[in-house]
Amino acid sequence: MLKQNLQLKLSQKLSPQQIQLMKLIQLPTQAFEQRLKEEMVENPALESGREEEYDADDFGNDDYDEYDDYDNERIDADEINIDEYLSDDEIPNYKLQANNYSDDDEDRSMPFAANVSFHQSLTDQLNTFILSENERDIAEFLVGSIDDTGYIRRSIADLVDDMAFTQGIYTDEQTVENILHVIHQLEPAGVGARDLQECLLLQLKHKTPTEAVELAINIIENQFDAFTKKHYDKLLQKYDIKQEQLRKAIDEIERLNPKPGGAYDSNKAVEHVVPDFSIRITDGELELSLNGRNAPELHVSKDYQEMLQSYKDSREKSNAQKDAVQFIKQKLDSAKWFIDAIRQRQETLFVTMNAIMHFQEEYFLTGDETKLKPMILKDIADLVGLDISTVSRVANSKYVETPYGTKLIKDFFSEAMKNDQGEDVSTIEIKKILQNVIEDEDKRKPLPDDKLAEILKDKGYPIARRTIAKYREQLDIPVARMRKKI
Repeated sequence: MLKQNLQLKLSQKLSPQQIQLMKLIQLPTQAFEQRLKEEMVENPALESGREEEYDADDFGNDDYDEYDDYDNERIDADEINIDEYLSDDEIPNYKLQANNYSDDDEDRSMPFAANVSFHQSLTDQLNTFILSENERDIAEFLVGSIDDTGYIRRSIADLVDDMAFTQGIYTDEQTVENILHVIHQLEPAGVGARDLQECLLLQLKHKTPTEAVELAINIIENQFDAFTKKHYDKLLQKYDIKQEQLRKAIDEIERLNPKPGGAYDSNKAVEHVVPDFSIRITDGELELSLNGRNAPELHVSKDYQEMLQSYKDSREKSNAQKDAVQFIKQKLDSAKWFIDAIRQRQETLFVTMNAIMHFQEEYFLTGDETKLKPMILKDIADLVGLDISTVSRVANSKYVETPYGTKLIKDFFSEAMKNDQGEDVSTIEIKKILQNVIEDEDKRKPLPDDKLAEILKDKGYPIARRTIAKYREQLDIPVARMRKKI
């Protein structure tokens, strides 16, 4: 039996424009510039630079909702209102161009030196040693087995087997051990070590022999475990020396490089941080500006508008012309949507950062991290009337240039804790105070976590010992025993 019923259903669906906007908002400045270049390559109807007397209303703001699914929908060319895509801008191109170009404006590139890589430097140093052909093959294989930090992480037996199976080099462990001593003579000192203890020993043996260096070698060679655990009393008793002698030996060890390969960073990618915002203090007032690279000047191609004008003026319209109009219409829609998305991105970034700036106004005026207020995403979302996810996209990957350095915006967000007066204070403030207390402590008798908890309680921050330990780990501060110095 057939039955008819009526069902109402409410659903939410993001339009292509909204998805595009969300993706653009979360991009930092450098990624946004790359995305902009990609869009201009893909869409010839989009051009950069200023176009005078450009009016977005000329492109039919009220009629774009029906084209949400333009990629999957074909509209009859005769149904397209050409006038909606034509601009009233009649300014010739030559009036928009400057003729004051001079030789001084010529782009000049700076030559860069090609740095020698870490492994190439080691291989070049092997040429200063007299080695047989077989020994040189083994030495080059060992150099190739050194990682970027300067260590050989594999056993001699594994290296012998690997050379036999992959390189056809047949040798024994003793020969490889002898060649490894040659590798240990290469620069930087400590390269080719199999562990930290051997690395430190190699560097100490490269130093000019002194009483402190000899004692340091003895400690690393025979009392390495006691040294790493900072059992200084045991070392003083073992060697029957004074604290001053032990301190000089430890100073020699602390000046060594635990990662000798790290000195060669020519092959490492350098990440450049480009601030998305800039905050300045002028006459005691905060001024916020958006990085100009986030606000490009874009407009719809005049050539594409002229193509539509030609189609409109032609009396006979061929199928090829109709197909061309479909393509032009699609590209113009896409260009218009992209320009609108960028404009909304600029507004969203500025409004969100402006709310954060005023929320943390006391910090931005003084630079004192203890002045940071507790602030969560919902606080800013309520101020600007945006969704929490949108605020999160702005904060997670954006940087702001302040008079106190370039900061990651998400670092300004923190949870709240109660002080002894019942007031909400930021966890960032508590961490800063904890860090200051540890910096001012007597390094000969560093403070344990329970003592740190008592000090912060006296300062008005009742915090449990386990919370102190958690904050200390987040600040990358070791336990009291590892902070001890003599």
